[in-house]
Amino acid sequence: MTPTHASTDSARAVGPLLVLAAMPEESAPVIARLEGPTELRTPFIGGVSAVRGMLAGVESVVVTTGIGIAAATAAATWGILAHAPRAVVAAGSCGGLAADVEVGTLIVGDSFTYSIADATAFGYAPGQVPGGPERHLAPADWADRAEHAAGARAGEAGYRRGLMLSGDAFVTAPLADPLRAQFPGALSADMETTASARTAESLAVPFVALRAVSDLCGPAAGQQFHLEIDLVAEISAAAVEELARSLAG
Repeated sequence: MTPTHASTDSARAVGPLLVLAAMPEESAPVIARLEGPTELRTPFIGGVSAVRGMLAGVESVVVTTGIGIAAATAAATWGILAHAPRAVVAAGSCGGLAADVEVGTLIVGDSFTYSIADATAFGYAPGQVPGGPERHLAPADWADRAEHAAGARAGEAGYRRGLMLSGDAFVTAPLADPLRAQFPGALSADMETTASARTAESLAVPFVALRAVSDLCGPAAGQQFHLEIDLVAEISAAAVEELARSLAG
């Protein structure tokens, strides 16, 4: 390992926790938990904001990225390059895709792919972007840490750990069954997480996700299919806070 790599690794071991959320409603409960919050300047002309403070005793930067793949990629890239975080965690809400996921379920993302990427005609797996891996993976130790945090702070709907899908299309009922067939292990769908995971992986920073289900993609008859965003965001924020607390010891 070169000295440059050694110093970078050392800096990241003590760097802030970078928390990414798409919407202000999703980042608000994380920001509310910060001690000494300070608003940061960003290079963006709009749609992105950042706040730095202490979360459960750990220096953290909370970035509101904006919605979608491109917005998440841009904000995550800036957040990582500007703040050299020890790890990145995606927070907020997601859509429940697995048939046995309920609203309020906390999803611990440990693998990620694109819901609408399709290069299967050229021999790639569903969701795989040419030149990229079939799945973007969270480091096992970080996924275990996030799962422990979820177990401690999940609500009545509990938590699930596994594959999350992302794409620039809302997964409505007509899209849900085809996606379940293509990605039988997928738990959830959103519009940012995989892009953030790919960015973090490209920049050699650990990434994990703790997003809670706000809506079901194609719910079964009789299922509750929606939970207000502020309630869902609180579930996610509590788990992110617990994850930060695990780093403080």
